[in-house]
Amino acid sequence: MKAITTKDAHAQFTNYLKDKKRSTSTIVAYGKDIAQLVSFLEELSKHHVHDVTKEDIESFLAKLSKKGYTPKSISRKLNSARTFYRFLKINEYVTDDPSLLVAHPQYQLAAPRMLTPTEYRALRDAARNDPRMFAVIELLLQTGIRIGELASLKISDVQKDTLRVPSIENHQERTIPLNTRAKEALDRYLEVRPKTKSDHLFITKSGKAFLIRNIRTAVERYFR
Repeated sequence: MKAITTKDAHAQFTNYLKDKKRSTSTIVAYGKDIAQLVSFLEELSKHHVHDVTKEDIESFLAKLSKKGYTPKSISRKLNSARTFYRFLKINEYVTDDPSLLVAHPQYQLAAPRMLTPTEYRALRDAARNDPRMFAVIELLLQTGIRIGELASLKISDVQKDTLRVPSIENHQERTIPLNTRAKEALDRYLEVRPKTKSDHLFITKSGKAFLIRNIRTAVERYFR
């Protein structure tokens, strides 16, 4: 077993995810979750990964619960810890995985809700004067692609009547047709898209990639 500090393990874990070409949102989410865990472990003076116990992880999750985190969020952070420990075992930094001994909190998943025809029309109308968000919403509604896939689109992925959706995480690359509504919305957005070196299809006013969390927030704002 090789010795490594929790901080160094966190940095190597992040690089490992990048090497595996995980999505930016996944890397950010795992990174934040493990950063929280590492910070908590340092409070306990647990500076090396092999010193961490099941009780330490349970204490970490209990602290999150006291701070108001939902059972669903806590469960996700436990999943992040388990992914982290799988990485540690693969690289022989630990022999045992204490996270596997920790139980997930119980919670119920809400059933997905479909937009009503009125909501569908209202959402499109609400964003009509915002070319970028109108194109985002049209693509999501007309093609059914995931927000993560939409955020990773490049300008070159837009063809005449099709859209190439790149491989992301466990989803394979595919090409999907663009109907008239989606095509018109994209053409309108591309006419006013800021000039930048970035090859991301959807960008901010400063030319940076339009991130998943910001796309989701903007869609929710228009939905409200």
